[in-house]
Amino acid sequence: MARQRPAPALIGMPTDLGASRRGCSMGPEALRVAGIHKVLERLCGKIEDTGDIKGPRTTLGVISNGYRHFDAAVAWFQKLSVSVYETLADGQCPIVLGGDHSIAIGSIAGVSRYCRERQIPLTVLWLDAHADFNTPATSPSGNLHGMPVALLTDPDSDMLRRMGQDKMFVAVNDFQLIGIRSIDHVEKQAVLAAGLEVYDMRQIDELGMRAVMETVLEKAIVKGGHLHVSFDIDFLDPLIAPGTGTPVKGGPDYREAQLCMEMIYDTGLFGSLDIVEINPALDIRNQTAEIAVELTASLFGEQILARHSGSRSVD
Repeated sequence: MARQRPAPALIGMPTDLGASRRGCSMGPEALRVAGIHKVLERLCGKIEDTGDIKGPRTTLGVISNGYRHFDAAVAWFQKLSVSVYETLADGQCPIVLGGDHSIAIGSIAGVSRYCRERQIPLTVLWLDAHADFNTPATSPSGNLHGMPVALLTDPDSDMLRRMGQDKMFVAVNDFQLIGIRSIDHVEKQAVLAAGLEVYDMRQIDELGMRAVMETVLEKAIVKGGHLHVSFDIDFLDPLIAPGTGTPVKGGPDYREAQLCMEMIYDTGLFGSLDIVEINPALDIRNQTAEIAVELTASLFGEQILARHSGSRSVD
């Protein structure tokens, strides 16, 4: 018998404290303007919009201990972590509307707590042009949106400890990074040393998105449990998604991204989502938010034709 899919719940996270360019704080509203509520309501029926989380304001601050805006980030991420955890505990699927990608520290900490307490295996699919594996010691800028994977997988993370979730770190082998094509030398060495599973654009070019996703998702299916998708809009090629502060040429096109989302849906394991790094100040008539909404629809079951063969269900 197929598992009943939980109803979506939107959680706005209007902050760009982790980025060097302002504007991602307007991302949640851009997604709402693009119709994310109506699209999900059509696909899923009941849907809740919990509004926006509120946290301390930030200004361009100095770097302290390798971080920029550390104390403010702890306050924001702790609130998000609790909200995501409670949403999952209520039987809903949290969709976090960002915000820059540092907010995944909060959302994934909440997912990790939920899964650990219930002994549910966790897989995190990190869809991004960047590995986000810098640390306070290696980051040249101190910007938190370049650090979330490193901080989330560090058992001694100051960030998780200050959030009261030091035991909620995520194992390195629970992460799978897809679409990577921008990584600095020091970060590359750290990724290799840590043994992160990375599927970069060369692999996608050589093998095709379908083959890469089959490999990625087969591991998740064997493990079972909960699948979290952390979707950075710069995963996409900037020709189709220009509204981001960290564009990198040579990303997946529209159909590759849509296939990726459809295949994730087919596993039946998907249970939570981040949508991050949409910067309306850099966009063209909200085009990037609209594409993000269309791809979210694919993640929730929108297909050209309904397919029964080849799709998977979870008993």
